[in-house]
Amino acid sequence: MPLLIRDYTWEETEKMMFITVPLKGVRANKVDLLSSEEFIKVSFPPYLFECLLHAPVDDQTSTAQIGNGAVVFKLKKQEPGMWYQLSKDEIVDKQLIKQKKEEAIQKNQERAEQERKDKAEKKRASEKYTVNEMMKIEDEDRMRINNIKESERQKATEDLERWKEEQREMAQEEKQRILEEKMAEEARKREEERKQRKKKGKNIFEETAEGVPRREVGKIEVKFTKRIFPTAARESQTPQEEEWLQKQADARKALEVEDSDLTEEEKNPLFMRDKANEFFKAGNFQAAVNAYTTALRYSPKMPSLYSNRAACHLKLRNFFKTIEDCSKAIDLLHPPVPQNAASRLKALVRKGTAFCQLELYVEGLQDYECALKIEPNNEQLKADAEKIRQIIQSSTGS
Repeated sequence: MPLLIRDYTWEETEKMMFITVPLKGVRANKVDLLSSEEFIKVSFPPYLFECLLHAPVDDQTSTAQIGNGAVVFKLKKQEPGMWYQLSKDEIVDKQLIKQKKEEAIQKNQERAEQERKDKAEKKRASEKYTVNEMMKIEDEDRMRINNIKESERQKATEDLERWKEEQREMAQEEKQRILEEKMAEEARKREEERKQRKKKGKNIFEETAEGVPRREVGKIEVKFTKRIFPTAARESQTPQEEEWLQKQADARKALEVEDSDLTEEEKNPLFMRDKANEFFKAGNFQAAVNAYTTALRYSPKMPSLYSNRAACHLKLRNFFKTIEDCSKAIDLLHPPVPQNAASRLKALVRKGTAFCQLELYVEGLQDYECALKIEPNNEQLKADAEKIRQIIQSSTGS
């Protein structure tokens, strides 16, 4: 049989009701509370406090605080006014109290279930928001990566078109040079044939016949227009010749101006090569390119200058220039002998790397395989070549 608490106190205002229930020295974690609009209960065995309120209160905004050896209820009245008593009439049917207690328990359970559902719904909404934010961030990252790839692809395409244009210009210049040499050779042959005919032939003005007087010898003076090319003016291609001569004059003038600004030491290709190596080690790759280019002006047949300049272009992501310089270095390292194996290996690897950076993996793999023929036991080269093969296979499979 529980012991009913009688020494509780209460106070009221027009809007609030305050009830203080002593805990008899019991710790707060041993106290069980139950409340509804019309019923409150405090239980801490063996003590019990139950009260069927005189009028309903707002159970949602009312509170109960446990501390300082008591439970303090702060109940907000649904309808303002003075009760002048805490509970209903002193004599209350026990069945009614039991009914109100069961209703309070039912409401608390329903409220707890609703709070659980609200909490679960709030958690789902939070998780959905988090997922949406992550998807948004991933979409932004994907778009940023695609923009970077598109920019790189566009830059590579522009470099490729620029390289093709340079190759076309070089081919045109080579064709022009061959044509000029052919024209010069034909002019030389015609000159030799003329001289041969002059040696073998006879002068008709010196021939005499019996009874025919000798014709007097005369002299005719002929002047020719001065020409750079050995061919006759009627056989020349004047616009092309003048364009070529102008280009040659401009090139000589540019070299004379540049050479006049250089010291004797800077005209030494070995000095400029060492200077370029220092720039490369310091990370100033553009300055290194300029130094190697100056050295090549005075020593265009030194393969190491092309190979080292290719390394600078690779650092600067000038992949087409890398391929061009490596190809020139490999051509100058012919024939392949053990003494130039290391240089050929460097040029092949740099060229293959540039092809792979341009996503031309088949061409890059060919250079790596050539490098492996020079050093078949190089593990790093084997690993890199295998990676390139896997990329080619995956792209072919997709």
